Amino acid sequence: MRVDHLVFAAEPDGLVATAKRLGDALGVEPSDGGVHPRFGTRNSVIPLLRHRFVEVVEVLDHPASDKAPFGQAVRARSEAGGGWLGWVVEVDDISGPEKLLGRQAAPGNRHRPDGTEITWKQLGVRGVISDPQVPFFIEWTPGQDHPSSVGTTTASLQGLQIVGSPDRIREWLGLMGEPGVDREDWEPELEFNFVAKHGTPGLMSVTFRTADGSVTI
Repeated sequence: MRVDHLVFAAEPDGLVATAKRLGDALGVEPSDGGVHPRFGTRNSVIPLLRHRFVEVVEVLDHPASDKAPFGQAVRARSEAGGGWLGWVVEVDDISGPEKLLGRQAAPGNRHRPDGTEITWKQLGVRGVISDPQVPFFIEWTPGQDHPSSVGTTTASLQGLQIVGSPDRIREWLGLMGEPGVDREDWEPELEFNFVAKHGTPGLMSVTFRTADGSVTI
C-alpha cells in the first residue's frame, strides 16, 4: 500500500491550461492522458519520481459523468473553482480494501491518444465524496506501463497537508498504528500534516520537491 497519485480538478480555464500551469510550477511537461469512457472524464498526467504522478482531470459533456461517482466528484470540484480533489493509494490486491469497506471495486479504463488502453480497479470514490480527507484505492492491471512513465521528470512528492484527522485516515486504510504491524512510519519519506479546523475536510495543499526547490500548490 503506497501513495500512487494525486487528483486535481480542472479550474475554470479548462484542463489544458490548468495542467500547463501545474506543470510549469513543477518544471514538468504534462502529457495528454486521454478519456475515461466509464466516468465521462478526461485527464492530463504530470509524472513524478518514485512511481507517482499528478492527474489533472476535467468532466466531459457525457451521460457517464452524471452517473459515475468519479465524474460526479470531478464536476462538483470544478464547478466550485477546481483544485485538489483527493489522493489515491495503490494496493497490490484490492480485495483487502473491499473487505474493509464492505463493497466491490469498480473497473476503470482510459484510452490514451495513441490508442493504448490502461485498465485498473478502484474503490472508495463515494467515500471521498462524503469525506474528502480520505483517499480512494486503486489496483493497476499487471503488465502495463504505469502512468508515471509517460515522460521525464525531476519532481517528487514531498508531503500532503490535509484538513482532517490522522485517526480517521488510519481507520479508513485499516491501520491500527501498532508498531511492527502497520507502523507509524507508513510512507516514511512523505510528510503528512493534518490541520483541524472548521469547514469541509479534504486535501488542502501538496508540497513537491523540484529542481528549483520545494513548491507548494
